[in-house]
Amino acid sequence: MLEAQITDWLASQKQAMIDLLRDVVNIDSGSYDKAGVDAVGARFERHFAEHGISSWREPSGTYGDALHATVAKPGSNEKPILLMGHRDTVFGKGEAERRPFTILDGRAYGPGVADMKAGLVMNVFVATAFHKFGGSPHPIKVLITSDEEIASPSSRPVIEREGRSARAVYNSEPGRPTGNVVTSRKGGIFMHLAVTGKAAHSGANFAAGVSAIGELAHKIVHIHALTDVSKGITLNVGLISGGQSVNTTAPYAEGQIDLRYVEPSDREAVMAAIEKIVATAYVPGTSATLTIKGEFVPAVQSEASKTLFEGYQGAAHDVGLSTLTGEFSGGCADSGFTAAVGTPTICGVGPVGGLAHTAEEYLEIDSIVPRAQALALAILRS
Repeated sequence: MLEAQITDWLASQKQAMIDLLRDVVNIDSGSYDKAGVDAVGARFERHFAEHGISSWREPSGTYGDALHATVAKPGSNEKPILLMGHRDTVFGKGEAERRPFTILDGRAYGPGVADMKAGLVMNVFVATAFHKFGGSPHPIKVLITSDEEIASPSSRPVIEREGRSARAVYNSEPGRPTGNVVTSRKGGIFMHLAVTGKAAHSGANFAAGVSAIGELAHKIVHIHALTDVSKGITLNVGLISGGQSVNTTAPYAEGQIDLRYVEPSDREAVMAAIEKIVATAYVPGTSATLTIKGEFVPAVQSEASKTLFEGYQGAAHDVGLSTLTGEFSGGCADSGFTAAVGTPTICGVGPVGGLAHTAEEYLEIDSIVPRAQALALAILRS
């Protein structure tokens, strides 16, 4: 009876979900835009208040605040099920005005529509459904974070704390374009490499100069050579800059490095190799420093996470998602933090979308309801 009540109510809320999604997509919320990220949080707070659900903020001075909400039966003291997601995007100020929420041929478009504002809308409506019909077998905790796109510098300790206290975690990153969910992910480290040389006139006094750009070029070649695709280890220096003028040997250069890996044990070996490259002066007279700017840990599927996925897969089958299975993703996400603290976790359970981080990012509108229903049934049967 409760299963039918909840799934039927979620089906009736499709337009309400779209309306809320429109509201939050049309608010700029780049990771460094605290005011915008908090404005999105305020819109979700309004939803919770309108439905009588308790919510509160955990303040952050630099990034957006963490937003919490709980749905539980009176007197319940069991471990909650954590529904998790982030409301920051990779897009800067003005993007929402340039590309507002739009629906065309069954797909919704707009900054962050799939990654991952639709997943947040789904989470809050699933929580609302349980609140409306008397709660779930276990309390539901909704966590809406603020800085995932930059490796969660303020949210990671919050996520790990909430993950440790949960019985299971569903991270509502977008479902894969195939319709599948994500059962494991790579880890990733974002680094800044700074190289110092010595300026000199490149025509009149060339021999006195030491090129930081030349040194950076050597280091890039050696760093990229650490890539081992067969093991899932990739290195990419994605941004570089440096130099003073075309006719000056470069006194300074910098690069930003992206490391991805699958096995937790590979992290230390690769980082040791990178640090050796950084410490080696291929151009005599240069020096370099390496700074870790952000880090995700891998989401490795444990036996408990596999069992959680199988339960979700069965629930998805019962709402018509009969071909859904699990996928590995080379992308990183906050689900790695909860998996690493030992809590059963699955990711990518949000509505289906693709082309994230681009102007072509899209969401399959008709996936919103069945993905919400699948999540609700998985919670009911857990």
